[in-house]
Amino acid sequence: MTPYLTVVVPTYRERDNVSPLVTRLDAALAGIAWEVVFVDDDSPDGTYAEARRIARDDPRVRCIRRIGRRGLSSAAIEGVLSSSAEYVAVMDGDLQHDETRLPEMLRAVQAGSDIAVASRHAEGGDAAGLSGVWRHRISQSGIRAANAMLAVRLSDPMSGFFLLRRDLFERVAPRLSGQGFKILLDLLLSSRLPLHVAEVPMMFAAREMGESKLDVLVMAQFAGMLLDKTTHGLLPLRFVSFALVGGVGVLAHLSVLTALRGTGWGFAATQVIATIAAMGLNFWLNNAITYRSDRLRGPALWRGLLLFMAVCSVGAIANVGIARLLYQAHSGWTPAGAMGAAIGVVWNYAVSATLVWRRR
Repeated sequence: MTPYLTVVVPTYRERDNVSPLVTRLDAALAGIAWEVVFVDDDSPDGTYAEARRIARDDPRVRCIRRIGRRGLSSAAIEGVLSSSAEYVAVMDGDLQHDETRLPEMLRAVQAGSDIAVASRHAEGGDAAGLSGVWRHRISQSGIRAANAMLAVRLSDPMSGFFLLRRDLFERVAPRLSGQGFKILLDLLLSSRLPLHVAEVPMMFAAREMGESKLDVLVMAQFAGMLLDKTTHGLLPLRFVSFALVGGVGVLAHLSVLTALRGTGWGFAATQVIATIAAMGLNFWLNNAITYRSDRLRGPALWRGLLLFMAVCSVGAIANVGIARLLYQAHSGWTPAGAMGAAIGVVWNYAVSATLVWRRR
């Protein structure tokens, strides 16, 4: 029997929360034909195995195990597109979202709203589950930045708990960036028509098990997604991130050049050292930020670094050669070094996605 409502739950390292969440959904959605789809990014704790264990006895439970792909937004998109239900909801798998809000959210959309959002900050809601002053400040800063771009002001545009018609989601899906953690904001900004949003107050609970995924890199992805939407896709998120990392590499390159300037080693030698240092820093930052969802780990990390260095050695040769020619043409120490570094950044971007971080 086709479910009326599909609840999509992106997961990573949430094994202990799977069974309690299914039990809570069973109680909250009594009388509604529902299913839950866990979209797991190959969790090392076996989250997908726990979901499949439950699915063997409960046909309302499904699991999509993703290998070689990572990210909450892309997982949510994949889960929604796997559904045939009339309505879909997205929520976290950490038990902080109040599943008892789902029937009210469903009624709001049935009554005519395009999307229902469970809000921690609406009247009657509570954000006490945000642990620590730092997380509260990060959340408030994100809300202000998001509302500055939205056509309609929301009390909680950063919420990860929302419900809408599946056909509406599918119409917007081709324009979603699929990057980062804020799929709701991506959805609102990607819609060509303003969406009527109903906010349902929610008590945001404290995490009981597992660990929070919020860190500085998540906020960097959020800023990049806002920039991507501001430019209407003219500057893709990964290009922006790679360019910013490249800028840090240029600064590192010039810093090394400056530090070695009085050593007497000569410009060409110091340019080589600065180039290697900048390439290593660029690889580390891109692996951690730009290609976070395809991040290399373990032996693959070192293989990726060696491949990155080997392929980019061609760019490094051009870097050193062009910089040396400019220096000899009296372009100056710093301008010549900067131009050589820029050549290296362009080459690195061209080869990184296809050779180093290619999806297997």
